[in-house]
Amino acid sequence: MTMLTSLLTPSPLLTTATSTSSSAATSQQPPSAPQSANVRFPAPRPLTTTLAAAAAAGLLLLSPAAPLHAEAEFKTYYGTAASAANYGGYGGNASKKDAAEYVYDVPEGWKERLVSKVEKGTNGTDSEFFNPRKRSEREYLTFLSGFRKLAPVGAVLDNLALSDVGLQDQISSADDVTSAERKGEDGQVYYEYEVAGAGAHSLISVTCARNKLYAHFVTAPNPEWGRDEAVLRRLHQSFKTVDFSGQD
Repeated sequence: MTMLTSLLTPSPLLTTATSTSSSAATSQQPPSAPQSANVRFPAPRPLTTTLAAAAAAGLLLLSPAAPLHAEAEFKTYYGTAASAANYGGYGGNASKKDAAEYVYDVPEGWKERLVSKVEKGTNGTDSEFFNPRKRSEREYLTFLSGFRKLAPVGAVLDNLALSDVGLQDQISSADDVTSAERKGEDGQVYYEYEVAGAGAHSLISVTCARNKLYAHFVTAPNPEWGRDEAVLRRLHQSFKTVDFSGQD
């Protein structure tokens, strides 16, 4: 109501100018021929338009970033876990499918970070995707050759942290670290870890196949974790190894 009143009430400057002009005209003209000052006031805007504009402005100021929904669209990423020497030997995601060693889901709209040959050779990072709204909300996979089977569940996480400084810091400041073992439909054994850190939350899935150790990570800062937990858990659960033909 205050907004409507201010829009419909003439400006004090216009009112004063009108009064002054009228007084001056009256003093200079004979009483029989007075002049009147014509002042055109701006047409008031409709109440519905004014309220709609105010509401829209309020929404822009108060609305948080839209969350990722569990029913959002996803695409399947096919990873080859190729060695650094063979890096770049596959062109495009479609041609990787026949040689895929693992797969996982990626939300539509997430961006792929190109992994350098040096990075692949030093810490084993094979693939990575991130949320463009918050780059630290991401999923990635690392692999190491020469592992025929999994070590004890506690030792595996400690060994992964040795080559990942960020994971080391997260574990050291974690409020809670849990671990579990699950079997896929094909009998493949996976170790699963959840690290609830002071600033971030991570889900990790580890398995061995074809003399390689694969570790899939889903991690996000705590605000993004609270907003997108359902989607992030889906990404975590989607990881699995496949045979060389790309079939489950």
